[in-house]
Amino acid sequence: MPSERRVLILGGTAEATRLAEQARQDVAPQRLVLSLAGRTLAPDRPEGVETRIGGFGGAAGLADWLATERITHLVDATHPFAPGISRNAAAAAAAAGVARLTLHRPGWEETAGDRWQCVDCLGAARDALPEGARPFLALGRQHIAPFRHRADLRIALRMVDPPEDLPFAADVVLGKPGDRGSEIALFERLGVSHLVCRNSGGAASYAKIEAARLLGLPVILIDRPAPPPPPVVGSVEAALAWLAG
Repeated sequence: MPSERRVLILGGTAEATRLAEQARQDVAPQRLVLSLAGRTLAPDRPEGVETRIGGFGGAAGLADWLATERITHLVDATHPFAPGISRNAAAAAAAAGVARLTLHRPGWEETAGDRWQCVDCLGAARDALPEGARPFLALGRQHIAPFRHRADLRIALRMVDPPEDLPFAADVVLGKPGDRGSEIALFERLGVSHLVCRNSGGAASYAKIEAARLLGLPVILIDRPAPPPPPVVGSVEAALAWLAG
């Protein structure tokens, strides 16, 4: 029965938070834990859901934690650009004998009006920018270091928390992504010439893609790494069905 299940959700995405909220209500497992990496000062904590912050110590540490806490089901709902965590989750679940599922949201698809240049890594994204460009880096603070080698760029970027230091001079916008209108206004105010981001997928940050399309801005889009090992689903609803099954 679902009520006898002890569930760990590896989070850090909007889908993970929504899954935790809905699983608490619709599945009602005996225990439900949402694990967050702790990369932001004030992460979203769904009401009524047990939350832990920080890593486990690799695959071996996670396997030990699963066994100690008698977890029966693991849902890997981490970011599509966190393949190392997904590999650790698969290895840990296998070692601990825990049922595992990956919630891997679909990537964005190019549509009419988009001006995408798809590249395979951060370095290629940096090198794709023309001399003197004014890029908006929507990458997260862990992924901006390669751009320090382009002193000609006039960089703007967004961060959730105030930066302690930056590897280059930049105009910093604090906060989370807004809706399409606010993203358009932001890009126009900053005089952005290019958007640089990863193909993260999902609805939470798609507004910047729409804004670039409507403004006619080129988008340097970093392709996703290889998908995680199966079983994999692409929606919160499918993950809920698996937990309830």
